Amino acid sequence: MPKRMERNTGIKTNKKKHQAEVFRTLQLAIPVIVGMVASFSMNFVDTLMAGRLPEKEIALAGIATGGAIWSAVLMFILGVLMAVQPVVAQLDGSGNRSEGGAAARQSMWIALFVSLPFVFVLLSGGPMLQWMAVGADIVPTAVKYMSALTWGAPAMCLLLMLRFFSEGSGFTRLTMYMGLLGVMLNVPLNYVLMFGKFGLPEFGAQGCGFATSIVIWVQLFVVFYYIRWHGHFKEFQLFQRWDWPQWVPILNLLKIGLPIGMGIFVEGSLFVGAALLIARLGALPASAHLIAINYSALMFMVPLGLASAVTTRVGNALGRGEPEAARYAGLIGLGIVLFTQTLGATTMLLIPEFIVRIYTDDAAITSIAVGLLFYSAIFQYADGIQICAAGALRGLKDTLVPMYINILSYLLIGLSVGYYLTFNQAMGPAGMWIGMIVGLSFGAVLLLGRFLHKSSKLVRLGAGV
Repeated sequence: MPKRMERNTGIKTNKKKHQAEVFRTLQLAIPVIVGMVASFSMNFVDTLMAGRLPEKEIALAGIATGGAIWSAVLMFILGVLMAVQPVVAQLDGSGNRSEGGAAARQSMWIALFVSLPFVFVLLSGGPMLQWMAVGADIVPTAVKYMSALTWGAPAMCLLLMLRFFSEGSGFTRLTMYMGLLGVMLNVPLNYVLMFGKFGLPEFGAQGCGFATSIVIWVQLFVVFYYIRWHGHFKEFQLFQRWDWPQWVPILNLLKIGLPIGMGIFVEGSLFVGAALLIARLGALPASAHLIAINYSALMFMVPLGLASAVTTRVGNALGRGEPEAARYAGLIGLGIVLFTQTLGATTMLLIPEFIVRIYTDDAAITSIAVGLLFYSAIFQYADGIQICAAGALRGLKDTLVPMYINILSYLLIGLSVGYYLTFNQAMGPAGMWIGMIVGLSFGAVLLLGRFLHKSSKLVRLGAGV
């Protein structure tokens, strides 16, 4: 065969390979993205409807502050339970699906255990917020909101575990179904409980918490039923038997999950810490920050969904004993995320006022929030790269070093810079957002470098982990 023809054939083969990997990644990622956007829309709806309450500044700030505590604990729990995804993905890739089901059953015990401190923290929210010097006018609303969320905390832990099991098995549509169901239920429940319809009391911001808790329990029952009876999960035999806690498998899961949980908690602390510190500046800056960070977090669902798909693809490849394919899957995911982040940043730069007006018509809040969206546009690339690289590393079961990277980047650098600029340099909320940009940029560079180094080493060794 002539050399030119060989080259053309090679180009076509590589192109088909690229297209196939992009297609499979998107096939896994899109349902997760849709589901997570739908789930996050619950927060969007809460924020939107709270902005229509009589004391909207206090309601928005209370939901932002109480939600920050909920999110801080949930991020750690989410990370711990996320360990089941790469474990199941690798076992699925190697054909040992029943072992994947056994690992998931042990994860259920972990989910039940971590729900206890979750409930405790939510019930201790008042003293915690006072210790953090949150504005006295915000604390009562935040405490009521957290008390309502307490009812949904145990169900949320089990729901997350089942979601990560499903995603690790390659069935990501369940996340989509779960999210769509949640947002459909949340709107009418919010309306009834927040504004006191059908003879019920007007709970205000606390009604958002009650509505969220009800939705979570409904989602859990639906997901449980779906996994129990859908044919995709038959070989995993998740609910075909009962297992008491087995400490060796549990410790192996925690060995993977605890660093993920700590890493995500530290990353989340950058954003939660920003919300709590900005709350010190008063209800107006806190409300503007809530709107800007709420929209930014909505856009973050896209790279977060891609990261989940990348974890599964990388884990499957390692389960098959193909480290080169694992590296390739991670690189394809990073390429896709650069494209998606460009779209997100563009909307924030071109139509910031339109975005903010969706949330509120208050001129003072709008003025601050529009400025904050500019900073959000700047960190879109760093945010996408760091979460996608972290997802690829989870697929490799490499979680300890990424945890240290997160501590350095987000807590020691990002939050410190943000605090200094906000209070020592009197930059207000903009200073905290600059700190987030710095922290995320450090995280992106270090996590990407870690994945490139780790995956190259595996390719050279020609073996999985």
